[in-house]
Amino acid sequence: MRLLRTTTALAAIGLMAAPALAEDELPEVAYEVEVLVEGLDRPWGMAFLPGTEDLIITKRGGSVALWEHGSDNLRDISGAPDVVSDGQGGLLDIAPAPDFEDSKMLYLTWVDQHEDGQGTTTHLGRAVLNLDDDALTDLEVLHVVSPGVDSGGHFGSRIVFHEDHVYVGFGDRNSKAFGPDHIAQDLSSENGAVIRLTMDGDIPGDNPFVDVEGAAGAIWSYGHRNIQAMAVHPDTAEIWLAEHGEAGGDEVNLVQRGGNYGWPLAAYGVDYRTGEQFAETHQEGDGFVAPAYHWPPGRDAHFPPSGMTFYTGDAFPDWEGRLLIGNLFHRYIGLFAVDGDQVSSPERLVEDLDLRIREIEVGPEDGFIYVISDGDGAQLFRLVPADES
Repeated sequence: MRLLRTTTALAAIGLMAAPALAEDELPEVAYEVEVLVEGLDRPWGMAFLPGTEDLIITKRGGSVALWEHGSDNLRDISGAPDVVSDGQGGLLDIAPAPDFEDSKMLYLTWVDQHEDGQGTTTHLGRAVLNLDDDALTDLEVLHVVSPGVDSGGHFGSRIVFHEDHVYVGFGDRNSKAFGPDHIAQDLSSENGAVIRLTMDGDIPGDNPFVDVEGAAGAIWSYGHRNIQAMAVHPDTAEIWLAEHGEAGGDEVNLVQRGGNYGWPLAAYGVDYRTGEQFAETHQEGDGFVAPAYHWPPGRDAHFPPSGMTFYTGDAFPDWEGRLLIGNLFHRYIGLFAVDGDQVSSPERLVEDLDLRIREIEVGPEDGFIYVISDGDGAQLFRLVPADES
């Protein structure tokens, strides 16, 4: 199946930290969509295996599969952890270790009962991929987010690696306590936070809250609502993330050591239930880290993100360095120009496909843009340059 799509210079409705690029600066790029695999069952995370063009994919129900480049189906990989697949929970992200070509190690996040029996929570672990037996082996739990919560929502979670550490972003478990007692403002809780660990899962001694009484030492930044997208900038090595707001107010943020991102004390969304503003927007000097980009309130402007990457490849030279973020609700990929910490309004890609976008990766060899959609009967597809001959 091949569908021709051409980008336009029209930007989505939104607010930004920098002016959008002028229309005549936004090049039109023709691309086609190639559907590679259909009928996937709730895929959530994917990553290219280093040294190959093959994709490892998680399914939220609790299984792992491999797409071999050029094939039209997936191979099942056994040995995934047991998960609680409830609400937004299940088997979530997957990321090959930086030394994967030697270690064959994969890092994963999943939802299970908390070890103290009090609610469910996100787990971080790792396992060895044995392709001779199509299996994950030596599964090891590295970190269990505390406290557990009796909720099926807002688990996060995305994994990135930076300077020999593993960072993971988590959600606030859908807490509706709009005030200073919110779980994302509680330094004893790892919910609504980015954590930083050694590659073996230990808490580094130079984390910002290690010596703060009562604080969780793994926390790197906090005050987040629901982090479902993270990526490392290919030039600056800064960690970027995108998180869900409440009825609008979704954000793109640059992660700072010890930063408080304000949720829910500074926000741009409104209460889902009442439509009323529940917090001041970010103000200069309020002590919170303001987003690089945010959306205004309301479902019409809603951009609940899932999956993001910076484009680096030869297939689409006009998109080099741009940020790609999937939109779950309005069902498109946002393509953002980036200049330092400033972000433009997005162009909309693949919106005619009417698919919830779950994750995005750039092919390491071909530079094509690989995407998984969300839900039952989801697709693995890719964007390739259009043949205009």
